[in-house]
Amino acid sequence: MFDKNLVGHSFGRRSILVETGAVQNYAHAIGETNPVFRDPAAARDAGYPSVRVPPAFFFCLESRLGVGADARAVVNFDTKRILHAEQSFVYHAPAFAGDTLTFETHISDIYDKKGGALEFIVTESRVTNQDGVHVADVRKSLVQRQL
Repeated sequence: MFDKNLVGHSFGRRSILVETGAVQNYAHAIGETNPVFRDPAAARDAGYPSVRVPPAFFFCLESRLGVGADARAVVNFDTKRILHAEQSFVYHAPAFAGDTLTFETHISDIYDKKGGALEFIVTESRVTNQDGVHVADVRKSLVQRQL
């Protein structure tokens, strides 16, 4: 059973530069057709400073920062028995290629279901840009099944 005393554990602040090519590749991969997510000229014509970050791309950025790997290590997940259970986003302001986004992540909950057969860890990240603007909140749940 995961140690519930880990609720509140902070993974600190981690920052990442949002690269234009990464945003464009992600938009292409998910089939995004709105040009503000793919074409810098179209984004500027729409009044944006650069291509806009697609909503779920925050999950990719957080993964590149290694937050998930650190969370798995802290609670001692067995990587052969885990699944990504859920994710959600609350958006407060748009993000753009060229922004430096800072993720401040902590463990917000640890619980079990089915008499302990399924153990869950929930992390939450507050995302701000280089100007300190609160851009988004990211919530993610991982589940480990017991043998």
